Amino acid sequence: MNPFKFGTIVEDEFFTDRVNELEQIKQMLDSENHLVLISPRRFGKSSLVAKALQQIGRPSITIDFMKVLNVEDLAAQILRQVFRLHKFEKVKHFMKHFRVVPTLSYNPLTDGMDVSFVPSVGKASAILEDSMDLLETVSSAKNRLIVVFDEFQEVNSIDKNLAKQLRAIMQRQKMLNYIFMGSQESMMEEIFEKKKSPFFHFGERMNLKKIPYEDFYAYIESRLPKMPAAQKATITEEILKFTNVHPYYTQQLASAVYNAITYGKITENVVAYAVKRQVEEHSLDYERLWTNMNRTDRKVLLTLANKGNPITDRSVPTSTSFSSIKRLLKQGYIIKTTGYELEDPFFGEWILGS
Repeated sequence: MNPFKFGTIVEDEFFTDRVNELEQIKQMLDSENHLVLISPRRFGKSSLVAKALQQIGRPSITIDFMKVLNVEDLAAQILRQVFRLHKFEKVKHFMKHFRVVPTLSYNPLTDGMDVSFVPSVGKASAILEDSMDLLETVSSAKNRLIVVFDEFQEVNSIDKNLAKQLRAIMQRQKMLNYIFMGSQESMMEEIFEKKKSPFFHFGERMNLKKIPYEDFYAYIESRLPKMPAAQKATITEEILKFTNVHPYYTQQLASAVYNAITYGKITENVVAYAVKRQVEEHSLDYERLWTNMNRTDRKVLLTLANKGNPITDRSVPTSTSFSSIKRLLKQGYIIKTTGYELEDPFFGEWILGS
C-alpha cells in the first residue's frame, strides 16, 4: 500500500512529526483553557487536532464555519453533533425548555438525527443560546466535552453579532474546552488580538508552522521503495525542494513518486515525471482559476512562481501589489511563512509552463 496519504485526515502510521505541538494541545486541553490554532490551509491542523482528540479520548464535536449558513443553521449543526454523541432518548428531556422547538427527523442513511430551525425574527439569539447551553448540559467536570470550531475566521461573515453572542454564552460555561481553528491569520488576529473584539485573548494561541525539514526528510526517505541510498536521498531532496516542505503537497508528490517507481517502473528523473503528471491531471482546474483572475493577481502569482518577491517588483505599484497579495491570501492562493509563497507548487509549475 502506498505509504503516503493526503486529502483526508492523516492518522496512525501516516501521521508524521508534530510531537511537540501534539503534547502542547493535550496539556492545554487538560486545563480549563481554550486553544486558538492558526495556520495556512493544508498544513495539517485537522489531522493534528484529530490525533490529539484520539489520544485524549474525551467526547468531542466539530463544526466547520465555512459550512454554516446562518445563526439558526449553526444551532442546528450543534444539535446534530450532540445527537451523534448521545441517543435522542437521553437528550430529549434537556430540550423541554428550548424557546424555539427544532424540527427533528431520523435519517436512516446516516443513522442520525436531522435537525433544522425555522428562521424566526428576533429568535435567532435564543435558538443559539439554547443549543450552546445544551453542550454544557451534556458535558461533565470529569469528562469535559471538547468543541472544535474550524475556519472560525468566518464567524463575522455569518452574522455581524455572532461573535458577541458566542462570547457571552461561552464566558459562563465551565465544563467545556473550545478549539478555534483558522486558516486566515490576519482575520484570526482581528478576532483574538484586537482589544475591542469579544474574543480578545480568549484562548492560548498556537501558530502551526511547517514540519521541520530534517523530520520530513526522514519520514519520506524511510517510506520510499527499496533502492540505493544515494538515489533515495536525491529523490527525497528533490521532493522537498519542489514543495518547499509544504505538508500537504509533500505528501501528494511523495505519493505520486512512489506510484511512479512501484507501478510505472520509472527509474530516471522520477520526481520531474511525477510533477509533470500531477500538473497535467489538474491542468483544467488551473486554467479555470487563471482565467478568472485579473492581470495584477496573475503578475503576483507569476513573480512568486519564479521565486521572486512581488513587494519589490517595480513593474506593479506597491499599493496595488499589497492589495493583490491581501486578496490572494484571503482566497488561499498564496501563504505567508518566512515570506510570501504560492500555496500550491503544482499551480506554480503550470503557470511557468502556460
